[in-house]
Amino acid sequence: MTFKLFEQVVLTQDIPERKLRRGDVATIVEHHPMWQGEDGYSLELFNGIGETIAVITVPESAIQPLSADTILHVRNLRVPA
Repeated sequence: MTFKLFEQVVLTQDIPERKLRRGDVATIVEHHPMWQGEDGYSLELFNGIGETIAVITVPESAIQPLSADTILHVRNLRVPA
């Protein structure tokens, strides 16, 4: 499946080194054909007030499209001590 630039997608896996979790919503900012055996995408992730918190590159298998039965929720990036 080829995603469009600036389309919103959902992570299908955790990325702990960036404090990102499966289910986080991201925006596609670049498409990388055949990156490490499959297409790849650069994603931008934002906090609740629209500030960029991460730009990452992932294989296509690490994202899925949003759907009508998707619900968004808020979580804190800070892990309680």
